[in-house]
Order: sequence, then structure tokens, then C-alpha cells
Amino acid sequence: MEFRFKKRPRTDVKIEVVSLESKYPHNVMMYYYPPTDDIHIEEFEELALERLRLLRVLERAGTKGLRLLSEEWKEYVNAELTREGLRSYLRLCSPGGASGQGSKHESEIQTRRRDYLSHFILRLAYCRSEDLTRWFVAREMELFRYKFAALSSAEVKLFLEENDFKFQPLTESEKDEVKDGLYESTAGQSVSKIELLDFYKVPFTQVLDLVRGRRCYLKEGFAYVNTHDLVSIVGTKQQEIIEMGLLASKGLIDEVEGDERISRMLKALHNSYTGKDYTVCRDAAVAIESLNQLSKTSMPLCMRMCHEHIRAQHHVKHGGRMQYGLFLKGIGVTLEDSIRFWREEFTKKMDADKFTRSYEYNIHHNYGKKGSMVNYTPYSCSKIIKEMAAPGDCHGCPYKSVDPATLKTKLASYGLSTSHIEEVMFFVSRGHYQIACGKYFMLTHNSNVEPTINHPNTYFEESQILMGNRQKRTAGSMPLKTKPRPDIKGHADRSMFNGDDDDELWKIAETQERAYQSQKDISEAFNDDLDLTDITF
Repeated sequence: MEFRFKKRPRTDVKIEVVSLESKYPHNVMMYYYPPTDDIHIEEFEELALERLRLLRVLERAGTKGLRLLSEEWKEYVNAELTREGLRSYLRLCSPGGASGQGSKHESEIQTRRRDYLSHFILRLAYCRSEDLTRWFVAREMELFRYKFAALSSAEVKLFLEENDFKFQPLTESEKDEVKDGLYESTAGQSVSKIELLDFYKVPFTQVLDLVRGRRCYLKEGFAYVNTHDLVSIVGTKQQEIIEMGLLASKGLIDEVEGDERISRMLKALHNSYTGKDYTVCRDAAVAIESLNQLSKTSMPLCMRMCHEHIRAQHHVKHGGRMQYGLFLKGIGVTLEDSIRFWREEFTKKMDADKFTRSYEYNIHHNYGKKGSMVNYTPYSCSKIIKEMAAPGDCHGCPYKSVDPATLKTKLASYGLSTSHIEEVMFFVSRGHYQIACGKYFMLTHNSNVEPTINHPNTYFEESQILMGNRQKRTAGSMPLKTKPRPDIKGHADRSMFNGDDDDELWKIAETQERAYQSQKDISEAFNDDLDLTDITF
């Protein structure tokens, strides 16, 4: 018997290569479709934290009572984005560059890509509860409005065409027919500027917020909306897309959480600290002999009260030792001085042998010299605020844990006047503990600028800079005598992530320290690629 094998006809599969500029042609995108990019899991985390920093800047602007898109709001947001090293995102919110015409610098295209990917990554983290969803949608819509407000009339027209909005600007003859109504209904613009604006005729039901605020001209069931106010319609559509996407993501949470590499990070993302890392102290060492004075001039209330408790009681429980001990490490107290500080205090109540047996090992451990060899990071404000202090403890956030009457007495003993105390307590009563800390900083330093306090070591650093004891570190500055640690492995390329705003060498060192501490259990998985096509957003 003879068998003949019939060959199957060979079909060549053509893979269409789409350029990044074609995939991400505009600064303002509607987030219709989930991305199909393949990304490394480390970049997955970086994108999530980067966008979280961006959204938190917008949140801080709101807590300061600044009106969205006002000049004061823009000034604050622009300054904060620059300070956070997010100037690339700032360019997305700046006039020009929104259309896909002409050649674009690679960094701008990469920023659009990061913007798109990071939005969908955060959907996975913020679809988990109603409160998280509400926060995420509010911040995303603020960002969308900021980016849309930067578009020119020509860019708005192109945006509408690309996203299939069936709106056309009025012709000159159509505009002349209703020009009197346009002049009367367009507030804050001169006649000459109104004549240069494009107006769109839309059903009034699509812009009820403008109708309610009397910010458009109505005639025969139609509203005449100028280019800048068109965001009312477009924004409504964008919000619907985001909300529907969050619902779809929520239905697939179980599937996403099957990957241990990302489930832990997504669950903890909202409470993650995204500010500067203080694991590695860049500045000169702080002598323990100066701590008494520094506690009065440069320590936030949480650390000042810890210091005073230790000096008075010559002992502190584990939570207080961790909170204050890591803070001291972050401001520049060496391991040897730290051991000396704790020994001098504790041996006023116990013998030296007991201190060595019970406490000295933990100090070595915090500095990464014993045990798992992890160089621990000082606690951030978010972590301290979440701490639940028991009676007799001194750690935690005093603005949250100390009762108002006792807190007022404590502030008065530190020299604050009654009116100043009320200023601080105003924010305390509303649960804005970090803003209350910033107000305390202003009052005790006679400063006109309220710093953004999200870490006790940030408070200390800003205080020392204001007092002239330390210099504010600028882009590219790095002490010549200090070099990045040669034993840190996995030097990832973060130049695109950080831009040119940060000290690159120090950023590599600090990021790797933090990564080893918080995610050493998944570090081996960083060698694998995470395919976003496996995740349905």
C-alpha cells in the first residue's frame, strides 16, 4: 500500500507594522481601545506609579481650593509637575503638538505612549471599589480637560474629525446671523476675540451644564458653543468611555489577579508612596548632638513628638523605634551614631548588655547590615497616617491620632498663637492631615510658600534648605565625592521615565534600593515579559 502525503499550500502571514506615531497621533486621546503593546513587567509598574504621581498633583491642586483651569491652578500644577519630574506630561498639556502632522520628537511620541498605556493599567487598580473608581474618574477628567484646553481651534477641528464627532464650525455667514447672541453669551472675551473663535451648533441637551451656567447662546433648540467650551460635549463622551472601561475591567479582576507579579502591586497602588526615596542619604551626616535643636526647628510634629518621648521616657515601643529610627537614617544619622543615640537613652533604664541583646541587632537590620540585608526606607506620610497607635505609643500621625484639645495644647506649647492654631486645626478637622502639616511648616518657618508634605524627610529637607543649611538639589547636580553603588544589579534604563530633570545616577541607585526592599519576592519575575494582550481592560 502506498501512502502519498499531500502538501498543504503555504500561506505567508503578513504582519502589519504600525509606527508609534500612527498608534498615538495626538496628545489628547479618547482611550477607546485597550493597548496591544508588549511591555516588561518593570515598565508596567513604572507606568502605574508615574501616572499615579500625575493624578496626585491634580488632587493636591483641588484640595488647595484652586478652580480648575484657572491661572492659579495652572501655575500650581505646572510647578508641581516640574518638581515631580513629569515635564514630559506637562508638554501634553501645552499648546501645540496635538496634531499628527509633521515629524515628532521621539520623546513626545513616547510620552503619548506612556500616557495611553498607564491609563489602562490604572483601570485595573481603580475598578475595585466605588470610592476608587470615583477618585480615578474625577482625576482623569481633570487631566483630559487640561489637555483639551491647550488645543488650538485647528487642532480641535482635527480632533473632532479623528474621533468621529459630527460637528462642523459655523461658516462666516451663519456666524453673522447670530453674532449679537454670541457677543452677549460669551463672557470674558472681547468682541474682536469672539470674532476669531470658532462656534459649533449642537442640540442644547448635549451641553446642559453650559445652559445651566448661561455660558452659551440658545436658539430654536440649539446651543452655539465656542471651541473652548466644546470640552463639555467631548468630556461627557470621554467619561462614559472611562466608566464603561472600568466596569469591563472589574469583571475580569479574578483573571488579572491570577498573575502574582501584578496583583499585589495593583491592590496596594492607591496607597503607594510615589515621592522621593530617602533610603540613601545624599547629604552630610547629622550628628546626634544636634537632634535636640533640630527637633525644634526642622522636624515635623510626628518626629518631634517621638524625639521628646524618647528623651523623657528613655524608651519607646517597636512602632516608634521603626518610625523615628528610619527617619534619623534618612536625614543622615550614621549607623554608629544611631546605635550610640539609642544606647545612651535606653541604658538610662536598662543595663548595656540587655540593650545589646534586645535592640542593637534591629538597628543593624534597619541599615541593611544584618539579616536579609535590606536597607529599609523611612516611612512616608501615607504609611504613618495609617498606623494605629495604642496607648503609650508615640508613633503615628499626631494630627490624626491626638485628640483636638491635646493637640491644641501641644501646638500652643510650641509657640503657635491662637489664630495660627485654628488655621492648622481647620485642616485637621477635615481630615487633611498633610495639608495641616504644610500649614504648620509655614507658620513655624515664617514662610509664604506652603510646601507639599508627603514624607517627614521631605519636611526636614525643606526646612534645612529654607534655613540655609542645605542646598536645593537641581537637575544634574551630584556631589563629586559620592558615587553610585557598584554592587547594585539590574541597572534599568530609566532615562525616558525620569526625563532630564533628576540626577540619573542617584535615581538608579535609589530606585534599585527601593525595588529590592519592597519587591524582592518578585524580582526574579522581572526577567519575564508581560504581554498586555493577555489582559482585557
